[in-house]
Amino acid sequence: MADAPRARKLAERIQQIVARMLDTRIKDPRLGFVTVTDVRVTGDLQNATIFYTVLGDELDRTSSAAALASAKGLIRSEVGKQTGIRLTPTIEFVLDAVPETAASLEEALRTAAQRDAEVAQLAAQATYAGDPDPYRRPADEDEDEDDGAGPAPAEDDGAAPAPAEDPGPARP
Repeated sequence: MADAPRARKLAERIQQIVARMLDTRIKDPRLGFVTVTDVRVTGDLQNATIFYTVLGDELDRTSSAAALASAKGLIRSEVGKQTGIRLTPTIEFVLDAVPETAASLEEALRTAAQRDAEVAQLAAQATYAGDPDPYRRPADEDEDEDDGAGPAPAEDDGAAPAPAEDPGPARP
């Protein structure tokens, strides 16, 4: 079993090799503007998944996928030569969904910002449903609290007052 740092280094090296080959050696006219975004290698170094994006529409994506599938053998042999490992990993090309995901997230953020602006505009024009201060008290009650006479007396709830403590027997 290979360790994770070795698999990561091999993935980086495969990404460099494939990107250089797509730029210089692969002359397929179906190949569009392809960018290798990521390479993932399994822990046993037997399989490599190459993620790529294509600039263009759906037709460009399908034609680039066909060009990559036809060049898979050449790319794998070049990866084997340049990496020098005993067993060359099998290669699989997968169209990366990151650009579409990023576009959908940007659209969701744009929509949320627009709705926030609408809510802020409505809040700026809003008025109170009742009085501005729902806790306003009558004027005579305000005067009682502000006279500084001290704490208000406790309300009588109808219960009998608590008995005073017995001072105990009288001393001679």
